[in-house]
Amino acid sequence: MVVEDSADDVVLLRHALDRAGVASHLSVVCDGIEAVAYLTAEDAFADRFAYPFPDFILLDLNLPRKNGFEVLEWLRGDASCCRLMVHILTASSRAVDVERAYELHANSYTVKPSRLEELVAFVVALHQWHDFLTLARPAPEEKCSSSQEQ
Repeated sequence: MVVEDSADDVVLLRHALDRAGVASHLSVVCDGIEAVAYLTAEDAFADRFAYPFPDFILLDLNLPRKNGFEVLEWLRGDASCCRLMVHILTASSRAVDVERAYELHANSYTVKPSRLEELVAFVVALHQWHDFLTLARPAPEEKCSSSQEQ
C-alpha cells in the first residue's frame, strides 16, 4: 500500500515497479484519512476483496488532512495494524523527521530517490527484503503497546 498525495510520484513508483519486474498489487491512497479508512475497511474501502489488507505500507510524511506522523502514530496504537511494516518514503531528509519517525516505530526511512534508476534499485531491494520476511499478523485482540514499552 502506498500513501502518497503526489500523482507524479505514484506514476514514477508504478514505472519503477514495472522496470524492476516486480509483480504486485499496489493500493494507493492520497492522504492520511484515506489510509486509516482503507486499513479499517471503512466507507469506500469496505470490500476487502477489492481493497485487500496490505503486506506493508510506503508512507509519505507530507500528506493533507492527516500527515504521515499522525498515520504512523495511529497505526502503532491500533491493535489490528500495530505490527504492519511501515516504510517511510518521503522527500524530507531533516534529522528531526527521521528521529520522530523512528520514535513512532517506523521500520525504515528513505528519502525519495531523485532518479528513476535509484527508485528502481529501491523497489528491487525492498521487494527482495520482504521476500525473506515471514511475519504473522497479530490477532486483532493482540496489543502492541507492551512490546513498544520495553
